[in-house]
Amino acid sequence: MMVSASTPSRHSVLILALGSLCAFAPLSIDMYLPSLPTIQGALGTSASAVQLTLAAFIAGLGVGQLAYGPLSDRFGRRKPLFFGIALYILASVACAFAPSIQWLIALRFLQAVGGASGPVIARAVVRDRYSGRDVARVLSLLMLVMGVAPILAPILGGWVLEFSGWRTIFAVLSLLGVATLVFSVIAIPRAETAAGAAANRVSLGTNLRALFQDKRFIAATLAGGFAQASMFAYISGSPFVFMEFLHVSPKHFAWLFGLNAIGLIGASQINRRLLAVRSPARITVTVALFPVLAGAVLVGLAVTGTGSVPTIAPALFVFLLSLGFVLPNSTAMALEAHGSRAGVASSVLGSTQYAISATASSLVGLLNDGTLWPMAAVMGTCAVATWVTALLTLGREKGGTPVHQDLRRAA
Repeated sequence: MMVSASTPSRHSVLILALGSLCAFAPLSIDMYLPSLPTIQGALGTSASAVQLTLAAFIAGLGVGQLAYGPLSDRFGRRKPLFFGIALYILASVACAFAPSIQWLIALRFLQAVGGASGPVIARAVVRDRYSGRDVARVLSLLMLVMGVAPILAPILGGWVLEFSGWRTIFAVLSLLGVATLVFSVIAIPRAETAAGAAANRVSLGTNLRALFQDKRFIAATLAGGFAQASMFAYISGSPFVFMEFLHVSPKHFAWLFGLNAIGLIGASQINRRLLAVRSPARITVTVALFPVLAGAVLVGLAVTGTGSVPTIAPALFVFLLSLGFVLPNSTAMALEAHGSRAGVASSVLGSTQYAISATASSLVGLLNDGTLWPMAAVMGTCAVATWVTALLTLGREKGGTPVHQDLRRAA
């Protein structure tokens, strides 16, 4: 680890700030989930159109991340970050006044382009300051901080929806953006990082060639991308599955959603301890099998028409808990060999993963037929893609034995 242990308080503040930046996406998505059916009625549109506001946000996160990484390598981490947060605040205010679903879709895209600065620069700062397995440990720790968002956001969104309406949710998001901007000004280091200074002397094309020639980077990015896509398929489809198909109230949906987030957070903290005895690759390959099994259960429930809250909720919990291992480890593996181009690597990683996620989220919306099937099918497909990618492309480590041999020994 490249950070001195003599400054634990500064380290804790930095971790809290980086976790808050990573929380932009889940906060902006999860807080308005309980209001999706309400927005549908208020703007006189269809469920598929409302789900496109989520797909547009995910697409905006992917597009935005293409810019912030290279800019932060060249001009430092702070300036692009502050610009992005300011754009997020303005777009959030505009969302509160959106007159139609078309305007809301466009403004959600712009809101995401601003919010994309948070996770991409947070990942770059982690890679600036840490190395080796410590990157995966710190990313797991960030999930503890950012994981508070999917627990509290739907509950807060449900309360705001009940007492003040869906437009106020975006006003609250703008205020949270202001608070994050102030916190970032205080906590994010002012000095240009060594990694960023090195990247300034290397062209963007050279950095991109280095990334795309690294098979481990590509494999880890895709494994994490399919895993994240399965989570966004769940985020896109679950409000309608629970509240429309299963007739769960917005408040109860918020609690179910928060429970799944607790599982994901808990898994990420177990992952920190497992990293002491197992590499990120081996953990990823082993745990990636569990979403496949949970996805098969969801597809079975959809096909047989036997889905209910007592059967669907446990399968979703196992599915999402597993992602608490896969997501931080795949990110750490992708960034591992690219400390001198951390910003560019973080951009390519994030934009690729959010492009896959936007596709998955859009499919759930376009296939929406009022049943469990669209969400289950997309989640199951993404889970299989995660498992296959991890098994085939991350199956052998340098100087180690194939992971499938470890699995046979464990069995």
